[in-house]
This record gives sequence, structure tokens and C-alpha cells, in this order.
Amino acid sequence: MRAPIAVFSDPEQDGHDTPAWHPENKTRLDASLAGIHEADLADAVEWRIPDLASVDDLARVHDRTYVESIESFCANGGGNLDADTTATPGSWLTARRSAGAVLGAIDALQRDECDVAFAAGRPPGHHAVPDRAMGFCLFNNAAVGAAKLTAQGERVAIVDWDVHHGNGTQDMFYDDPNVLYVSTHESPLYPGTGHLRETGQDAGAGTNVNLPFPAGTAGDTFRAAFDEVVIPLVERFAPTWLIISAGFDAHRDDPLAGLSLTSADYADLALRLQSLVPARRLMVVLEGGYSLEALTYSTGATLSALAGQMYRPEPVTNGEIGRRTVTAARQLWEI
Repeated sequence: MRAPIAVFSDPEQDGHDTPAWHPENKTRLDASLAGIHEADLADAVEWRIPDLASVDDLARVHDRTYVESIESFCANGGGNLDADTTATPGSWLTARRSAGAVLGAIDALQRDECDVAFAAGRPPGHHAVPDRAMGFCLFNNAAVGAAKLTAQGERVAIVDWDVHHGNGTQDMFYDDPNVLYVSTHESPLYPGTGHLRETGQDAGAGTNVNLPFPAGTAGDTFRAAFDEVVIPLVERFAPTWLIISAGFDAHRDDPLAGLSLTSADYADLALRLQSLVPARRLMVVLEGGYSLEALTYSTGATLSALAGQMYRPEPVTNGEIGRRTVTAARQLWEI
């Protein structure tokens, strides 16, 4: 029977064994998926085991030599790739399955098997650049999906509401006219990219949108940013697909950042995006989020909203902080 939501995830085969003290560990995925039950969505969901992304799939956005180096690194026991990012012997297959979840979600939507798809894997992806792991990320999952779609002639908008700027996704599509990348993030914060005037180059000029917000920015400013900047620019671009890079670390309880959203704010933002593309052309890809309770609430509220239900365990937030960013973006983009 056709389900409104297809969830591509396989926590039982999660071999990316980061230490328990590391913010990006196995409990994150369990917490996110628990949101489906908390939101009473079990009857609306079909669970699917993702296939592994192939080396060719990953090489659409990553240097092939880099992909092969990760395979060798993991086979030789793994270790630290940078100060924040680690790989273990099981990371190679787990990271490929995380990217494969995105590819499977695309296939399910194209076959009309669901209305919304959720690719829930780890490690996250949006910091991974073409030739390097970075910021907990090995392969850029959302970018792998976007590249698959553009190869089919689609126009893709990626809206990244993770609290950290998705420098990897920006780099991969900075000169690509077929991908619109939109990032809302805290600034200053890791990785230090995502400035307002980074707008794309060459054929991709005008297809990169950054909204860097100060600490304390809450849901009212995000709603204004979406209504006054994000939605007009996405409509101007006219995508055929939309990928939400859904990091939930802009939540007010997240220990690694300082924005002030709640799960209800995420639900509001998801609803605003849903109407921007045709039916069955929107998917959600899990990125960051390091408060387990916030992950549960935010996943549940986001998927519930997209499924036309109402699960809001927290109130929306207000605070007026960050409005200067919205004004500056409107002026820059002449909206």
C-alpha cells in the first residue's frame, strides 16, 4: 500500500562508530527516527533499507581519488581525518548507505510511491567538499542527490537550514546554473563561510543565497526571511525539485550553536517550502542536530507538517533579532 512518507534509514547497520563523547554519534539517528513515533506518524510511514551509493554516484560531486582514499582509510582501520572528523572500519559502508538513502528517496518519489521522502542517515554531508572530509562529514549526501537529478535535466533547489553553513554544498554548485543553493545559518560560526555576498559565479552567478544570522535569531525572523527572500528567489529560479538539508541544530536547545528555533518553527518553514515544487518532488535529508530531544521533536514536527498533520510539541519563537540580515538580503537581491 502506498504510504504518504517513505523513510530511508538503517540504524541497525550503522558502522560509523564514533566515540560516545563525540557530538555526531549513533544516538543522533535513533533520536531523529523516534520523532516519527512521537508525532504518531507510524501508520503514515513506509520504512525502507537504503542501497549503497556506488563510487560512480559519489564521483558525481567528489573527486574519485578522494572517494577511493576513504575506502582505503577505513579498510586500514580508520582514524582522525581532521580535528572534528573521524572514520572507522565501518564508516565506508555506512557513509555510502547515507548517500544511498538520498538516491533511494529520489527513486521512490519519481515512481510515485510516496508524497514525501526522508533520507535519515549519518554521518551528515553538507560540509564535505569535493576532495576532503570536513565537519563530521565524509560524503555530501544532498549534493549526490542533486547531481543525480541535474544529470536527468532537472532544476534543483537545496534549502539548507542547518545552523552551520554548508560550505561543501556551496562549493560543489557555485558555478552550476541548474542548482540553487540557499543557506540560513548562524554567523560567526564554523566553518566561517556563507557570507551574504557569496552569490555564485560564472554560469552559476545568482544561484547561491546566504542568510547569515546572529546568535539569538528566532523563528519570527526565519519566517520573515523565508517569506521575503527565500520564497521569492526560489520562485524566480523555478526548480523542479527541492531538497531540504535539514540540520536541526538551529534549535534553541542545541549545545553547539546559538540560534533559537523550536520544532514548531521548523514545521512552519517546511510548509513554506512544500508549495514551491510540484507534488512528490520534495525530500528531507538529515544533516546536523546535537540535542537528542530537539532532534526527536524537530523531525516529528517537520515530517508531520509535510504529511498534512499537526504535531507541535513546542511553541513558535519570536525575538526580532536578525532582521538586519533580512533587510540586507532584500537589498542585495533587489526583492
